[in-house]
Amino acid sequence: MRAIVAGYERGRLLEASILLGPFAALFFAAAMGYPLLPVAAAVALLTMFVVGHRLLLSWHGLVAGLLLVIMLIPIRRYRMPVDLPFELEPYRVVVAVLAVIWVSSLLIDPRVRLRPTGFELPLLLFGAAAFGSYLVNGARINALGVDSKVVKELTFLASFIVVAYLIASVVRTIGAIDFLLGVLVAGGAVIAVFAIVEGRTGFNPFNHLDVLPFLEPVHLLDEQVRAGRFRAYGTAQHPIALGAALVLLLPLAVYLARRRDERRWWAGCLLLTLGALATMTRTSVLMLVAAGVVFLWLRPREIRRLWPALLPLIVVVHFAMPGTLGGLKQSFFPEGGLLADQSTSKGSRGQGRVADLAPAIEEFKQSPILGQGYGSRVVDGENPNAQILDNQWLGSLLETGIVGVMALILLLTRTVRRLAKAAKEEADERSGWLFTALAASMASFALGMLTFDAFSFVQVTFLFFILFGLAAAALSLDAASRQGRTSG
Repeated sequence: MRAIVAGYERGRLLEASILLGPFAALFFAAAMGYPLLPVAAAVALLTMFVVGHRLLLSWHGLVAGLLLVIMLIPIRRYRMPVDLPFELEPYRVVVAVLAVIWVSSLLIDPRVRLRPTGFELPLLLFGAAAFGSYLVNGARINALGVDSKVVKELTFLASFIVVAYLIASVVRTIGAIDFLLGVLVAGGAVIAVFAIVEGRTGFNPFNHLDVLPFLEPVHLLDEQVRAGRFRAYGTAQHPIALGAALVLLLPLAVYLARRRDERRWWAGCLLLTLGALATMTRTSVLMLVAAGVVFLWLRPREIRRLWPALLPLIVVVHFAMPGTLGGLKQSFFPEGGLLADQSTSKGSRGQGRVADLAPAIEEFKQSPILGQGYGSRVVDGENPNAQILDNQWLGSLLETGIVGVMALILLLTRTVRRLAKAAKEEADERSGWLFTALAASMASFALGMLTFDAFSFVQVTFLFFILFGLAAAALSLDAASRQGRTSG
């Protein structure tokens, strides 16, 4: 009995400490004249950790923390105030720490295993093509003086693949997948709200995160304008990248809304759509169409019932973001036609996707098998050596050759086909919608790669590989479930 009473008293004491400790810390800071904002931020983070340490230290919590850092702290815009030869960004720290924890767990914890994604051939073939292109083009890369840039890009690619394998290995239940998808959609909805504000006012709150003591600004972006309207870029490196990221998350919001018919997720769908349109980019519209086509293909009856919602959506867009629809129409139908508009800027740095095709093909002929070297084409900075292509497929063809592009095609087509097959065969409606949503996201990214250099933008590329890891986990669980039903 004494042990129970003692435990009860310790529990009450802990609760009181959690409640009174933050107030005491803030009072002490005010009394000593310390700045309150950094102290309040530190106290809030410490309190959240104490209260939710079990969730935060679980695999689901750790992965969710990584997702939030990637989504909410703009990459290449802030660094941590530490003197190192390279910019130490928060996402790099989280990825490195999580990778170390995962590898250590693989070595000492029998419950943690390295699980295959089911797409090893195309995934590892693309990695081999990227590294092989570096090896065969060593002299050229050295002559251009971009050795460090290439190594950095290869490190990025390795981190993408590691995160995909980590997620595929530690996410082992549908509940965990739902939780992580909820984190992604909720984070995306927050970004979308501020994107809508940015589209109307030009104010981007993510350019003011240096109020946090662990962030130091490196390169803040200027306002983006198209057709007299501000183009939101939020936490991304460019409006196109933000629009692509929000569209990637939209099918997941549809799945969460259909899962239990929860209205809050329908609100997330609306916000993600408005946020994507606030970027004023053709790429986001094309990706929306691609996602819609996949939904119509795999869930035709349910999607046809949603067509009447398009008219209210157009009305909401018109009043929430006046001029957006007109600006998008003008971007798709410029004076003289879209094809002519994209064919008249040959040799420029980021315009004329059609004009870039002929010179790019001539470059490709010089190194057709493994390309010129992954990450060797530098389009900005002090010593640019190439023009912006706004076409990831074309860029990958130049950098990794036929081998790299064929690996990418194989990776994306196999992923979408397996997800589509699972969506059609799955008897459980909930799982069917999950596979449909993931297939729609993957297909939209594949189409978007035709109109922007996707791998140049870290956030949206991370999101793609994260969704790839979740898709691999979902397909693995589905295969195990089918095998269990068959053996039973």
